[in-house]
Amino acid sequence: MLTFFFDKDDAGSGIPARSEIRAEDTWDLSPLYVKPEDWSADFARLHVEYPAIAEFRGKVGESAGSLLAMLKCDERISKLIEKVCHYASLRSAEDSSDAANLARESQLQNLLTKIAELSSFVTPEIQAIDDATFAKFLADPALAEWRIRLGKIRRLKPHTLSAAEERLLALGHSATTGHDETFSQLTNVDMKFGKLTDEKGVERTLSQSSFSSFLQKRDPEIRKRAFHQFYEEFSDHKFSLASTFSNSIKADVFRARARNYPSAREAALFSDDVPVSVYDSLISTVRANLAPLFRYYALRKRVLGLAEIHQYDTYVPIVPSVEKVTSFDEAIELCLGALKPLGDEYCRVLGDGMRTQRWCDRYESKGKRSGAFSSGSFGAPPYILMNYKDDVFADVFTLAHEAGHSMHTWNSNRTQRWQDADYPIFLAEVASTFNEELLTHHLLEQTSDRTMRAYLINRQLDDIRGTVYRQTMFAEFEKLTHAMEEAGEPVTLDTIRTAYRGLLDAYFGPEFTIDSELELECLRIPHFYSAFYVYKYATGLSAAVALSEQVLGEKASGVRGQESAVARYLGFLRSGGTRFPIPTLREAGVDMSSPAPVEATLQLFARRVEELEQLLA
Repeated sequence: MLTFFFDKDDAGSGIPARSEIRAEDTWDLSPLYVKPEDWSADFARLHVEYPAIAEFRGKVGESAGSLLAMLKCDERISKLIEKVCHYASLRSAEDSSDAANLARESQLQNLLTKIAELSSFVTPEIQAIDDATFAKFLADPALAEWRIRLGKIRRLKPHTLSAAEERLLALGHSATTGHDETFSQLTNVDMKFGKLTDEKGVERTLSQSSFSSFLQKRDPEIRKRAFHQFYEEFSDHKFSLASTFSNSIKADVFRARARNYPSAREAALFSDDVPVSVYDSLISTVRANLAPLFRYYALRKRVLGLAEIHQYDTYVPIVPSVEKVTSFDEAIELCLGALKPLGDEYCRVLGDGMRTQRWCDRYESKGKRSGAFSSGSFGAPPYILMNYKDDVFADVFTLAHEAGHSMHTWNSNRTQRWQDADYPIFLAEVASTFNEELLTHHLLEQTSDRTMRAYLINRQLDDIRGTVYRQTMFAEFEKLTHAMEEAGEPVTLDTIRTAYRGLLDAYFGPEFTIDSELELECLRIPHFYSAFYVYKYATGLSAAVALSEQVLGEKASGVRGQESAVARYLGFLRSGGTRFPIPTLREAGVDMSSPAPVEATLQLFARRVEELEQLLA
């Protein structure tokens, strides 16, 4: 059993222990398992049931009936895996220092490796079916419900290896993904950032979660101290973090080469059928529209009265008189008010989930994972993890964002079969940022106060800045560092910092002061351990802006076409994974194969900068 010791005053003014959080402020995991013993029983059942898949070895392609039987067996086992994994990951997220939570994850990792090894023959055998026979199987009515899933599996044929090679890759999965767990344990558990005195003279614990709160303080010295103290801890671990990150890149490149992809980036984009031209177009479009961003930084510097502007000055609201304290319950009501255009059912389901069904784990506690996420599994609630702070108004937008994910999951799971319900992250980021756009519009519509309007426009600018500009910079960093590894160049602390510094200089502009510590920022971004993920934030927001403008424009005019924008959007939420992202969004009303949506979002940013300049004149 692990034992942790805390300073005496941690209990009074620091982060509360899990046991100190009210039950109604935590998520209710009983729809998954009422008690840990129930999870253990299912885990034991999984041990008994998963060997059944081996009965189909060498028989998958014998007939349509044999293929169907294998798919149903896989579905039964996979649903059980999904359930035990969902519970274990949520329990670990709520307290990653708890020995029992860590043990569950470790047990699962070992078992999943065995299951992957045992079932590694399935995909190669599906790929081995000749084209004529496969077409005949797909035409069989018995396999009608599996055509989409089988088509996606068949598409992987050029990148599927022999059964023996697939077995080796499955055996090596834990070894080639361990860097992610190392990063998580180091940054969420082992690293300690000390304490800081806030503007009220109260000593508070600096943590991954509270860091954002300190960066929104009016006092520039507090922001500065928080930044340097925070990154001092990262500097003390910079070689370990750089090694972990480098090994993550090596693993990405290894898997891509093993499966015959031209690059790790193309391997990551293949599953969504997204051409690299979309990725490159995003970077080039953003690079061509950096001037409004530099103009915004100049405005921020002037309004805040700063001699120099640093990265730690980019999060504090530049309209000081509307610093808000918003309770979690108030945040729920704000979100529901904004989402009314989506209809009564959407708002009722979300409201019940947040208020009475305890979908959300609300507040920070010791050992809890930092940040926020939405996590769903088939047949279970779409849970939300927050580290909500009532003095960080941005957290209201975070709640709306995660609620968008959760309602996407709810709609997809309710409409699609298990095998077609899982939607790709490319689409997920549309649903989440769409909600943020509706919230911004709702709050702007509610106020006639000039100062409040300036605050909300500032917030929208920071959202676009953080989601389009910043995530595109991250996406370019991933492209650069993976290309270094693929070219045989060293990926070390020095080369990582040099690559990141070049991007910082380009994306912040010549009038911005870059602290050397900021070069270490790339070592603290969790999403880099799921490479080529972050570009989807930028494309997602751009699609969301376009779709939200259609919905709001329709609401304002009262005129609807043959199929309303709301109906198209709800249809998008219900479509799950039945189509690839680009055609799915095209049907919803936006073409992401074109740079136009990204350009339109950056033009909106430019207009908002000009409006904010006028409001603050």
